[in-house]
Amino acid sequence: MSFKSIVRELKEMKDGIGSKSRRGFEGKHWRSKGRSFIVPDIVAAASSSEAIEQGQWANLPPELLLDIIKRVEESETAWPARTVVVFCASVCRSWRDITKEIVKTPEECGKLTFPISLKQPGPRDAPIQCFIKRDRTTSTFRLYFGLTPSENEPDKLLLAAKKIRRATSTDFVISLVADDFSRASNTFVGKLRSNFLGTKFTIYDSQPPTNGAAQHISRQSRRFNAKQISPKLPAYNYTVSTISYELNVLRTRGPRRMQCTMHSIPFSSIQEGGTAPTPTSFPQCFEENKSSSSALSAIFNNNNNNNTNIGGAAAALVLKNKSPRWHEQLQCWCLNFKGRVTVASVKNFQLVAAAVDPSVDLAAAEQEKVVLQFGKIGKDIFTMDYRYPISAFQAFAICLSSFDTKPACE
Repeated sequence: MSFKSIVRELKEMKDGIGSKSRRGFEGKHWRSKGRSFIVPDIVAAASSSEAIEQGQWANLPPELLLDIIKRVEESETAWPARTVVVFCASVCRSWRDITKEIVKTPEECGKLTFPISLKQPGPRDAPIQCFIKRDRTTSTFRLYFGLTPSENEPDKLLLAAKKIRRATSTDFVISLVADDFSRASNTFVGKLRSNFLGTKFTIYDSQPPTNGAAQHISRQSRRFNAKQISPKLPAYNYTVSTISYELNVLRTRGPRRMQCTMHSIPFSSIQEGGTAPTPTSFPQCFEENKSSSSALSAIFNNNNNNNTNIGGAAAALVLKNKSPRWHEQLQCWCLNFKGRVTVASVKNFQLVAAAVDPSVDLAAAEQEKVVLQFGKIGKDIFTMDYRYPISAFQAFAICLSSFDTKPACE
């Protein structure tokens, strides 16, 4: 069997998952009737044929299976062709285990494959380039993979957010899909919340990225906890970052000044030999989150004082916006976005690592390296480029803070 025919059969198998699932449901329906009921031959035949079809792929020699998936992963490097790699992980457990072993994290390979890649740090060498579309009518924001919007084919959706205004704050609920922003859904990945003035924002993650993540239990979380809505429901919100915008008391003209404290990323991650937290899977069950929550809170409380000392081993990474330069001829503030931003806007920014404590040894190259840049290229279209040590989820949440109104900062 040729390599192309294997890929073609994988696509056909993916298209047939829905019908196979229905047949499996019918089989369970008849098996639950008990021994006194007679099962029609058509159901029994369907169950046996399904077992044979699954066995044909599940019983491949491990060496052959490893070679097939490795060739598929190497050949399909960009979306939407990379969907085939996801299909390989959907065949059966043995295929999924080998696919997860072959596919590397974005930090290692610079590619986004599975949904968990959105919670993992970006590549070190070059940024991952994305763009954001804003829909003013529905107050939604969609993050897509790619340089700019495509004209001929649908773009790859990575994350979506919905803006919800409250009496004293604004929430941006972030989801893996664009049509479900319920916190009771397993597509919920986190949220961004602002204060009343829009000067301070907090990023909450649905899962603890590290043992140092602060646990936030809201009234909504406790209500879900009591009702036991879903076993896959994220039970808590974990504080992973805070974003602060400097107050403009004198109302002087100039760019916004912002600072991001990444509580879940240690300052040592950008030093030589440092690593950033890299989750490998989403939370599998509600009870696991519930049992580990008290332990995580205790660890955070013990380390909270250490995090305030930027020179300590557990110090948090701090990002600040890169100061623009004043262009005399254009009479405006300018930053070098390397062609990725084409429209002047107060929302445009670049974030770099900051050494809050002068005693900290931070290389000059790290201080100039842009970790996240965001800017406008058209009406309701913005680019977002991020790299190590932040993830796509964290970068998207930081960019969402720029969309909220800030009367006290401008």
